Amino acid sequence: WHQPLWSSRYEDGRDEFYAALWKLLHDAGAELVVNGHIHNYERFAEMNAEGKAASPGLREIVVGTGGVNHDGYVTRLSTSEVRNADTYGVLKLNLSPGSYSWQFIPVPGETFTDSGTTQCH
Repeated sequence: WHQPLWSSRYEDGRDEFYAALWKLLHDAGAELVVNGHIHNYERFAEMNAEGKAASPGLREIVVGTGGVNHDGYVTRLSTSEVRNADTYGVLKLNLSPGSYSWQFIPVPGETFTDSGTTQCH
């Protein structure tokens, strides 16, 4: 969906409006949520319905890196694994029957990248 529940851009770390949706997806066994809205990149660890690190859990990746500006960070959530607020780019996802992988691809001339693979539960 567009606006993330979790973000180190928010002063308190979360947008409470989306908490019920997150819990519903978590309880249904969803693996990954991809958001935009916040103009930066932030990848989170797998989390439970309350936003605490837990595996298996639901991972959020915020990829608002195609906008006209970048947003900095106000705080750092304990589940935030990778952050970047100065590189434009896209997220490439590969979805397989038992896993998913991600790769942040920066615009030409930039060097920030992020990638990984997670087994589905």
